[in-house]
Amino acid sequence: MLGQRLASCCPAFAIPSIASRSFSSSAYSSLAGRRSRQRTAAATALVTGSVVLTVAAAATASSAWWSARRPAMSMSAAGNSRNYDYIILGGGNAAGYAARQFVEKHGVAPHSLAIVSAEAVAPYERPALSKAFLAPESPARLPGFHTCVGAGGERQLPEWYEKHGVDLLLSTEIVRADVKQKTLTARDGQQMQYDKLMVAVGSGVVRLSDFGTPGAELGGIHYLREVADAERLYAAMKEAENQEAVVIGGGYIGMECAAALANNRLKVTMVFPEEHMMPRLFTPAIAQHYEKAYRDRGIKFVKGKLAQSLSDADGNGRVTHVHLKDGTVLPARLVVVGVGARPRSELFKDSLEQEMGGIKVNAQLQTSDPSVYCVGDMAAFPLKMYGNRMTRVEHVGHARESAMHAADVMAGARHDAYDYLPFFYSRVFNFSWKFWGDTPKDAKTIVAGTMDPKLAAVWIDQDSKVVGTFIESGTEAEEKKLKALARHPHKVDATAVEAAAAKGGVAGLLDALPNVESVSA
Repeated sequence: MLGQRLASCCPAFAIPSIASRSFSSSAYSSLAGRRSRQRTAAATALVTGSVVLTVAAAATASSAWWSARRPAMSMSAAGNSRNYDYIILGGGNAAGYAARQFVEKHGVAPHSLAIVSAEAVAPYERPALSKAFLAPESPARLPGFHTCVGAGGERQLPEWYEKHGVDLLLSTEIVRADVKQKTLTARDGQQMQYDKLMVAVGSGVVRLSDFGTPGAELGGIHYLREVADAERLYAAMKEAENQEAVVIGGGYIGMECAAALANNRLKVTMVFPEEHMMPRLFTPAIAQHYEKAYRDRGIKFVKGKLAQSLSDADGNGRVTHVHLKDGTVLPARLVVVGVGARPRSELFKDSLEQEMGGIKVNAQLQTSDPSVYCVGDMAAFPLKMYGNRMTRVEHVGHARESAMHAADVMAGARHDAYDYLPFFYSRVFNFSWKFWGDTPKDAKTIVAGTMDPKLAAVWIDQDSKVVGTFIESGTEAEEKKLKALARHPHKVDATAVEAAAAKGGVAGLLDALPNVESVSA
């Protein structure tokens, strides 16, 4: 189903589900009852309000901005080991939202919470990388999209973490996690101990080298996951204006990067093995409208084909051509690869129970070790609104919501089940679509509109309930209605809805759907 299909980067990496195992929630101790922290050495090393940091010198503009503002104190000044009530492992979207929850809702003590990240910058809104960051004019740059601006919250600059005593351990790669000893070990030998750990390291890109693709090591081949990737891609786009670019993959990254390349005046060809773009969500009827919009902007499609190799005709170590399995050769000054992602679960493969390629959690996002929680891309969790079906979701909405829920549970403030409504969105060119709910394989899909600019769709399951909703360029009221319907599925007369859509387009479809309890969009 939708969560399972979107979570698997490609069929080659799909991992079959295993039987569910129930977990019991851990006892929640009060702050007063927690073990005492050994902070004497740290206190002598830290000036008031400072943050412990380890940040490598950065060459890029955004990294330079951060480097100019980082406190001079390093982690090593405080000794070889630090002790925390809470550690968030990972520095992406989830980390920023979890930190805000711990600070603003639970009032954690200064220097009792740390974020450990391999990246050199404070947590930021990752979706910006494939959207505003690659814009041809006035592109987004840090510090403009630090969390939590993506959900209407405060922009948490490095100074925010300093002010609230949240220790940012940046450019810190963890190479060993001992859940029995509650200890993380960094590549430089530094150790951190925790009472409770939130694993939020997300996913890593699937690379052509993972398939053994000849030429995968050539220059000019780009992946997009972190801000440093986006900086390299942006610079390469500017150098390749009016030249050929090939995008391998027709999913989220492929769609958004192809649009960005075209906006920056490159000649773009998309290559993917499926019959249409965004196959894990779009039906053929939906996809055809977006494919037309792409063709109208000069983007070409090579569908149903696989990239077999890449070559360097000039002998300078940079890609010049993409060779397809059927013998087609595409010129390429620049290549962007978006063929999926894999959870970064290697650190815990022998210590935490895994499922669907990620780490299995219970309804409170707690792993098989009661002191460890997992959120975002990596978490294989029970989807409450669909009968606790196990799923894994790779999307920013889930990263934010699961991080805040887990922070509440870890702080002892809630014990209810994580209740997530699947949500996906994208913005390309002058289009903006949103989807809520589920897409069962046996569901009936009704599509209305011609994308001028609106397009809408519903998925109706075998019980005649609307379980999935989609809209392009919707108003706030339209989005609220469709989100509410996905959250509270109601039975409909599919034949009547289909007739209304055929006669009245998007307006007819929406009018034929019931109005249910409203929830904010």
